[in-house]
Amino acid sequence: MNELTIWTYDWVPEGPRGFVRDLRLRWACEEAGLAYDVRTIPFDGRETNHLVRQPFGQVPYLNDGDLEIFESGAGLLHLGRKSEKLMPTDPAGEAETLQWAIAALNSIEMVSVPWWFLKMCGDADNGLTGWMTRRLDHVEQVLSEREWLAADRFTVADLLMADVLRVADVRAFGDRPATESYVTRVTDRPAFKKAKADQIALFDAADAMRTG
Repeated sequence: MNELTIWTYDWVPEGPRGFVRDLRLRWACEEAGLAYDVRTIPFDGRETNHLVRQPFGQVPYLNDGDLEIFESGAGLLHLGRKSEKLMPTDPAGEAETLQWAIAALNSIEMVSVPWWFLKMCGDADNGLTGWMTRRLDHVEQVLSEREWLAADRFTVADLLMADVLRVADVRAFGDRPATESYVTRVTDRPAFKKAKADQIALFDAADAMRTG
């Protein structure tokens, strides 16, 4: 058994496949060449069946030997410290990577997720649209001036930002060519493609077990 174990659900409906956030940890391990195992908890009863390890009943969470970490962002920063392929070791490069990783979670995803939820509930032109537009425009400006967010190369900050931005609905309005190019460039990486394919294969294989 590998020291690193990524925990996810044993099954999810078809819609979320390829977007469940254990993919972020899989992707990081693939980028860094870190060996890992994937283990599952039941999707049914998920609200209460693993609260000891994840106090909000979500996935993923990560084991590194005896160390247990919940929240995908925390797991990614932990993995980043294990490999310079994900996070520079010099103070300036590390600080730049950290600030953009947190920005992806706090300045972009904290707006895009509730916006998307309201849109799915039939309120496409909701009160968050203007806020999200301004945030995405700021990111577009940054990406029009650089290839990567930090350290002049791919880091865990790009992994997080691209994963937030690859939700098609989030990018479906406005003209942001630099953002489109960025998302395409980052998600065309072999490590992302493998992580996504492996996640989908896990959930697809579970279909037969649920209906058999």
